[in-house]
Amino acid sequence: MAKKRAKKKTGTSGRLIFIAAVFTFLMAALCLRVGWIQIVRGRDLSRQALDQQTSDNTVSAKRGSIYDRNYKILASNITVESISISPDMVRTSIEDNALNTDMVAKSIGDILEMDMETVKDKILKHVQSETLKKKVDKETADTLREYVNSVKLGGVVFTEDVKRYYPYNNFAAQVIGFCGTDNQGLEGIESIYDDELSGVPGRVVSAQQSTGLESNSGYENYIAAQDGNSVVLTIDETIQNYAQKNLEAAAADNNLGEGAAAIVMDVNTAEILAMCTEPDYDLNEPFEITDSIREKYPDIDEELEKLDGVEYNEKLGEVMQTVRRNKAVVDSYEPGSTFKSVTASLALETRACALTDTFTCGGSYQVADRNISCSNHAGHGTQDFAQAVQNSCNPAFIQIGQKIGKKRFVDGVKAFGFLSKTGIEIPGEATGTGYDENMSDVDLATESFGQSITVTPLQMAAAVSAVANGGTLMKPHIVKQIVNSDMGIVESTEPEVVRQVISKQTSDEMCKILESVVSEGGGKNAYLAGYRIAGKTGTSEKIPRGNGKYIASFIGFAPADDPKVLCLVILDEPNGDSYYGGQIAAPVVRDILGETLQYLGVEPMYNSDEEEYIDVEVPDVAGMTDAEAGIALDESGLKVKVSGSGGTVTDQIPKAHTKVTQGSTVVVYTEGGGAERTVAVPNVVGETPASANTTLEDNGLNARIKGVSKYGKNATCIGQSPVEGTMVEPGTVVTLSFRYDESETTND
Repeated sequence: MAKKRAKKKTGTSGRLIFIAAVFTFLMAALCLRVGWIQIVRGRDLSRQALDQQTSDNTVSAKRGSIYDRNYKILASNITVESISISPDMVRTSIEDNALNTDMVAKSIGDILEMDMETVKDKILKHVQSETLKKKVDKETADTLREYVNSVKLGGVVFTEDVKRYYPYNNFAAQVIGFCGTDNQGLEGIESIYDDELSGVPGRVVSAQQSTGLESNSGYENYIAAQDGNSVVLTIDETIQNYAQKNLEAAAADNNLGEGAAAIVMDVNTAEILAMCTEPDYDLNEPFEITDSIREKYPDIDEELEKLDGVEYNEKLGEVMQTVRRNKAVVDSYEPGSTFKSVTASLALETRACALTDTFTCGGSYQVADRNISCSNHAGHGTQDFAQAVQNSCNPAFIQIGQKIGKKRFVDGVKAFGFLSKTGIEIPGEATGTGYDENMSDVDLATESFGQSITVTPLQMAAAVSAVANGGTLMKPHIVKQIVNSDMGIVESTEPEVVRQVISKQTSDEMCKILESVVSEGGGKNAYLAGYRIAGKTGTSEKIPRGNGKYIASFIGFAPADDPKVLCLVILDEPNGDSYYGGQIAAPVVRDILGETLQYLGVEPMYNSDEEEYIDVEVPDVAGMTDAEAGIALDESGLKVKVSGSGGTVTDQIPKAHTKVTQGSTVVVYTEGGGAERTVAVPNVVGETPASANTTLEDNGLNARIKGVSKYGKNATCIGQSPVEGTMVEPGTVVTLSFRYDESETTND
């Protein structure tokens, strides 16, 4: 009996031990699990819990502005809003307010210009927060806010944000560049100086309940954003407008196949005062397919419709280069005869040539097995050094190049900054191409007059600035300062000397020679009375030769005796009535320099041959007697014509304070005058200056002749304003534009 009870006791103990072991194992497993959760996954789970209990929103930093040299804003920020949702809250709100998900998605989509299905997909997502749309303008955001309030829709979050804004739209587009939707710089200065401009974003971390509703605990941590620095350019907004206005007109007038570029530079500091490219684009709509793009890619709209994803973006990026490329910096070209200013400078500096040297041109010149023609097929005969430059004679420059020699020529070309980058603060700068001293005799011959070498417009502008400023090559720059949000200077760019390339004496001699190119040679269409413009024409045939495609250019600086500013204009593949740089590019440089010099306060200095160009201000003679008016006008160098029988002047044409050419006629009206006070403007296009002036005078009108003497020969009127048939009052000033005949300017 005792044995049986003992056996039973032993069985019970075994079960207890087993249960205890299982319990111990489970406890150990639980402890291990808790330990693993707390130690191994603790940080992860804490972060997830915090994410569920807090909202963390980025506060965008205010991107720095971009200014012109006078602190006019060229790029700034406007306040916008980014719209996001808490999908759980939106769905709960839709259910609580008996709304329809499709209708809500459609209403939001209509306001934000989004596809309804896209909005619906975002509402149905199981995430803490989902962005609907960024950079929404205030008006649109307010419309959405009104809708949300009207239907009592919860879970829609409006966060203040900033968007890049360009007040002048296409102003200096290829220089300034633009930003993407995330305010990151994508082109131009916006890209190169993105780190400086961007600043450091801030954060707002606030507590919320698990439902997504804001907690009433009041917890919020705000980390302020640090605003970006601003960039001050060397660009002058006024001069840039002069350049863009004239370049745009030239591009339209000459029906350019590959656009145009212009640079205005301070010759003494190499500061870029203006830089523009045609065609351009609106910086506020940087992805818009413009008319210029459609001209080059007629089927682009249909092509893009067939693409999506990577292929779409690649094609869009390709065609957008039509308007985004900064031709002044990233494109290289054969400069043609503008390069002769460099060759001539090297010849004088190395003493390979003297001003008294003569060169004979018979219409062509034999080099090795190649006969190289002059643009003047009849030949220039015997000419001295200055005349060779005036005539832009290729045979003469072949001889000049031979006298310089290959090594000195190549060394000189490199010293002027060609075949290497200038280092300007613009992305994508090209270097150009050329031969080394092992070049052939033919290569030396063609490079000496600007073929077989490619340069960028910026390199050309910098090199000729050195010719003009006393011989010092300066490093071109377009950024003047970096300033902080309080406008304190963080960094300043000072003019930087690269090297002395020619002597002051050579520079002075070249300034006189290049001035004679404009006053006597092939650059007559750049002539501007009172301002002594010096310069050089250029016409280069594009490769392959014989394709009928040319680049017309002109580079000029003024005043020739004290150079201050330089302007280069490139017209790529003109398809108008001329492709010569002396005819179609020179007048553009003249007009840009003329306006720029006046703006800079450079007073015109007229010589005795230019008195007819002197502008005078018409005095106010209203209220005077006709006799007194006659005396006042005569003292101002003006003629008078009286209309009316009374003794007191009641009106006058041109009006008081109008600028007119000395010798113009002012019509004064007295009592009883002015019954017949309009006249039709005659057509003088195609006439010579003298003939046009006479025609207008015969009709009681005044002529204002641009660029040429009213007694000048070999020039014809190519435009007038007002145009033929316009009804104007007698005495009205008609502005006339002239161009010298082709025979005067084809030697470039």
